[in-house]
Amino acid sequence: MGAFFRSEEVCLVQLFLQSGSAYNCVSELGELGLVEFRDLNPNVNSFQRKFVNEVRRCEEMEKTFTYLEQEIVRSLFPPQAGPLPTPSPLPAAPQPRELMAIEEESERLARELREVSRNRDCLMNQLIQLSQYRGVLIQTHTLTVSQADYPNKVLPGIFPSRVFFRLLPSFVAGVVHPWKVPSFERLLWRACRGYIIVDFREMEERLELPETGEMVQWTVFLISFWGEQIGQKVKKICDCFHTHTFDYPEGTTEREKILHGLQGRIVDIKTVLSQTEHYLQQLLCRSMAVLPQWKVRVQKCKAVQAVLNLCSPSVTDKCLIAEAWCPVRKLLLLQSALIEGTRKNGSGVDSFYNRLPDPSTPPPTLFHTNSFTAGFQSIVDAYGVARYREVNPAVYTIITFPFLFAVMFGDVGHGLLMTMAALWMVLQERDLNLRTNDNEIWQMMFGGRYLILLMGLFSIYTGAVYNECFSKGLSPFPSGWHLQPMFEHYNWTDETLRENQYLTLDPNVTGVFQGPYPFGIDPVTNSKLHPPISFIYIVMFFVSLTPSSHLNQLSSVFLVLIPELLFMQCLFGYLVFMVLLKWVAFCPQDSNRAPSILIHFIDMFLFTENEDNPPLYHGQMIVQRVLVVVALASVPVLLLGKPLYLYYNHRRRANTRGRPLVTDTSSINALQGDLEEGGTREEEEFDTADVFMHQAIHTIEYCLGCISNTASYLRLWALSLAHAQLSEVLWVMVMRISLSWQGYVGSVVLAVIFSFFATLTVSILLVMEGLSAFLHALRLHWVEFQNKFYSGTGYKLNPFSFSSILNPV
Repeated sequence: MGAFFRSEEVCLVQLFLQSGSAYNCVSELGELGLVEFRDLNPNVNSFQRKFVNEVRRCEEMEKTFTYLEQEIVRSLFPPQAGPLPTPSPLPAAPQPRELMAIEEESERLARELREVSRNRDCLMNQLIQLSQYRGVLIQTHTLTVSQADYPNKVLPGIFPSRVFFRLLPSFVAGVVHPWKVPSFERLLWRACRGYIIVDFREMEERLELPETGEMVQWTVFLISFWGEQIGQKVKKICDCFHTHTFDYPEGTTEREKILHGLQGRIVDIKTVLSQTEHYLQQLLCRSMAVLPQWKVRVQKCKAVQAVLNLCSPSVTDKCLIAEAWCPVRKLLLLQSALIEGTRKNGSGVDSFYNRLPDPSTPPPTLFHTNSFTAGFQSIVDAYGVARYREVNPAVYTIITFPFLFAVMFGDVGHGLLMTMAALWMVLQERDLNLRTNDNEIWQMMFGGRYLILLMGLFSIYTGAVYNECFSKGLSPFPSGWHLQPMFEHYNWTDETLRENQYLTLDPNVTGVFQGPYPFGIDPVTNSKLHPPISFIYIVMFFVSLTPSSHLNQLSSVFLVLIPELLFMQCLFGYLVFMVLLKWVAFCPQDSNRAPSILIHFIDMFLFTENEDNPPLYHGQMIVQRVLVVVALASVPVLLLGKPLYLYYNHRRRANTRGRPLVTDTSSINALQGDLEEGGTREEEEFDTADVFMHQAIHTIEYCLGCISNTASYLRLWALSLAHAQLSEVLWVMVMRISLSWQGYVGSVVLAVIFSFFATLTVSILLVMEGLSAFLHALRLHWVEFQNKFYSGTGYKLNPFSFSSILNPV
């Protein structure tokens, strides 16, 4: 819990990696996920670093793997369901000899696959063309027999000249895509002016379209024409429509001979294609067996080489020097990883680390989360990552966020439905299909399943407090207020109830008020506003006490934190105190003497006393005036205190002898210019006007924010009433209609209307209203809650880990 309340302690270490064992040492660190490496070569181009050739080599292998995977997806039969399986257990990063073997084997497999795939595609195209040619000959055989005698029978009757006697037609035959047939036929008719005969027939078998792999039932066409000019037009039109045309002999005997030869060639090609396909499947199975491990190992090797590019070589070039952030409690594990890497390499010189004292750069933030706390931490991180060792608001968000949501969404029925949905996701959290779903909305909901579960449980609780279930009152206990004594004491009648829309119950009449409601809010009296505001204010007060103490900044504690607390406590803390005191000091019997807190709060700022509004306690005016004076006096301290303190320290340091900022000359980052110019750099960084302006903006924002942010909590009351009213409208406008029907017809109407009512309840009240309440609770945490004490200006520790590289999600 301590590492979740504040960031885990992190230190900067300097690693001395022997050249021979550096690869194995970094690989061991990647398996453990311990450290985040810093770039010691920020001014060196990525293409000029020492291990860039190794990185390019791994990238080339990844391209080969991509090709192999594409071939597996395209040609494997039966097809692979989903992506390639992840090897278990994950293999280690390869040694240089193993990497060379992987490279050679993968290139050989890719080369064979390219050759076999090219041969298979060539054979497939030949088979398709021969099948199309065969279909053309079969479908057009009957057509040519009837068209051969056409000029002998028709033309002599029209033109009796012997010039046309025995005139035979010419043919163009082929196949065309069925989508192109209408336009193809229309263009032929218009271009040739009707001096041709065109016939279309569908092939009996469906053939694959090579470009897309689509199965198409091609259309066979036969064009009969007379004359060479018309023949040239026909051939050009066929080329424009990308038809497949074939040689078409005029004699029947020749066509039958070609058809017989096609049958034999098709059988031979199918035999060769079957053997080629079998060999291709063998190659694909071999690739699928080794490809997952190859991908993991090459990814690890590439990641290790990328980390080695961040290191700086020593002067003697015998070792690599690296700097990294590491959790303090894992330093022993770091040393053991370096020893194990040296042992695997068989080197006689051990690699070791050296802890650097007090780095100038603030350390990164590390919070350990689990499946339960990850959703709440994500809400906080969306606002900003905590500074190093800053209080983590996610600890409080686990309770405050579901509670604020439930205040606006309080309903037993709606909360129960939400709880059941979240509970199902929690019980199915180990389902791999649910965890790897690509839908972004589902990933967001599944990642926040525990958050939704708590939101549902808190909504059930607040709904029980409100006595509401699907907009209908629960009232499990009798009310503490009774109407019958008012009839007896004031002689009320039924006429009195009809004439008066509102009547007041007098608690001083015996029997009217018989005690508080056992649980929740009495249905007769409803007050949903004060409890959540008081709760959040108390939490915010205790959280505000802890933000600066860990930074050793006493100036921020006395000149910023304490004035802010005084301003808030003297005004709004006192307001909460008056609310609680009024609840305790006055009971229903003397409620007519209870003063107005609102008038007291206004008179507090005006330094006046209202005789019509009695005080809550003795000496109230003196206390209120002191609190206002203290609150107003804290504003100048907050405005000028820290800037003047920083300016005084700056002048005091300027009067003393300057000292260099970098004192560790052994660090590889300590340049000569840093040692010479370190004393003057601090003076240049202090800007008096900028410091005063920044503090003025912070003061104005804080003082105005205390007022506006406190008033913003009224949205809790408004949203809870809106949710209750919308539920009531849905019940009255939809569900109540079905209850007025009787008999069998009423049962049918009830079933239909209930399904409609359930759909509207889920879509509007659960989804839309739930999203609205979620967004308002998010705003209350980010704007009204966290900005009072949380800076969120840090950055996460991103350790070098193979698991995060292989599974980025």
